[in-house]
Amino acid sequence: MTLLLVTSSPHSHAGKLAVEYAAKQLHLGNPISVFFYGDGAYTANRLIWQTADVPSVAKQWQVLANDHGIALPVCVSTALARGVCDAQNAARHGLTGDNLLPPFSLVGLSELAMMIDDASSVVQF
Repeated sequence: MTLLLVTSSPHSHAGKLAVEYAAKQLHLGNPISVFFYGDGAYTANRLIWQTADVPSVAKQWQVLANDHGIALPVCVSTALARGVCDAQNAARHGLTGDNLLPPFSLVGLSELAMMIDDASSVVQF
């Protein structure tokens, strides 16, 4: 299985390439796992709006997750540092509201370590 480590903003060329690469691998029947870290955490912000002429990278990840049953874990520390928060962490840290886009989930770095251990290769975007 290939692990896609998405560290680029969804607005960057690399961020767009990540979801395209994932879609191609899944279309070919190749198993993948994904982890969002650093600026990749911005992908999970449900409040990011795109004009109709710009494809939403987040929505593309949602479709892949729903169609192929892949998880979309995001590093909780880098997400919170970038203003991306789920309800549980909002309550824990006294923040007003949450903005995590389903089916993304906030997880610890131990999740990434386990994914790296299970992966045959890692591709970073």
